[in-house]
Amino acid sequence: MGIEILGLPMMYYIAMVAKVLVAFVFVLLTVAYATYAERKIIGHMQVRLGPMRTGWHGLLQPIADGVKLFFKEEIIPSQASTFAYLLAPLVALIPAFITFAVIPFGGVIEVGGYKIPLQIASYFDTAAGRVFDINVGVLYILAMSSLGVYGIVLAGWASNSKYSLLGGLRASAQMISYELSAGLAIVSVFMLSGTLSLNEIVSQQSAYNGFNWFAFKQPLAAIMFFICSLAEINRTPFDLPEAETELVSGFCTEYSSMKYAMFFMAEYANMVTVCALTTTLFLGGWNGPMAVAIPLLGPVYFVAKVYFLMFVCMWIRATLPRYRYDQLMHLGWKVLLPLSLLNIVATGIIGYFIN
Repeated sequence: MGIEILGLPMMYYIAMVAKVLVAFVFVLLTVAYATYAERKIIGHMQVRLGPMRTGWHGLLQPIADGVKLFFKEEIIPSQASTFAYLLAPLVALIPAFITFAVIPFGGVIEVGGYKIPLQIASYFDTAAGRVFDINVGVLYILAMSSLGVYGIVLAGWASNSKYSLLGGLRASAQMISYELSAGLAIVSVFMLSGTLSLNEIVSQQSAYNGFNWFAFKQPLAAIMFFICSLAEINRTPFDLPEAETELVSGFCTEYSSMKYAMFFMAEYANMVTVCALTTTLFLGGWNGPMAVAIPLLGPVYFVAKVYFLMFVCMWIRATLPRYRYDQLMHLGWKVLLPLSLLNIVATGIIGYFIN
């Protein structure tokens, strides 16, 4: 373990690979069983049972669905732009996974005498005695999440179908409308924390006194960011790019088998990422009682908060009907955008008088 590569010990690279595998498996399993959980939760909310037949209480249903999709016939429309058509699911799926690289899901643990931060793109500098991560982690996440919509637009255009094209155009308009408000909503967090580093933002919410989370200091920003994030990832009631009643299945109408499954995975992986980012920015991240003294409690708190927010997403889907498109644009441009700007002004004024 004394071997060094590029000035860093071998343990650093082993830990990096281990963290990547843990994060990947966590997201993959969560995506698989989020579909099961959503069907069960919404089923019980609507006085139904949900999946029951495949395994005990339907627990093997995600595996059965995966096997079914894997063996379904691959169909490529004869008039489709083949290369773009095949590329689109990858463009939608990959950004949903790589955004987890900068999200801290725990504190610092010690393995074999080395201190390892539970964040993929980070390392512990022994000389400085602190964790170094990407100091513009929030910008990285916003950039990667913006790439996902290109996959949807590409799928809509490459399918050579009017339904798909309309779905892709809706997705691009929706992303532009709501990403602006989401970005402005988290500006207030930067104003409070003075940094774009997610690790530093989490550490500033570490004093566990019940009201140190930014959700308590910026409740309006937290609510607006969560709403805008739901719109960005096309979750109900903002699932206009699919809109089965109008567009058959929207941008993925012409997709089948594993290509369709990749779009499905991308939606749920984006939901995991959005909930993880909301947890990090507004709910204290992995912080909680005894999390510093017992480092392994950090990931437990983090996962619990993420799963709670995912439950809220499913609750919203079971409760609210889909917006009309004019209502979607009205909410984005005439309600959320002015509110986010007012919130920034109010934060600046209050901060000036307090400081």
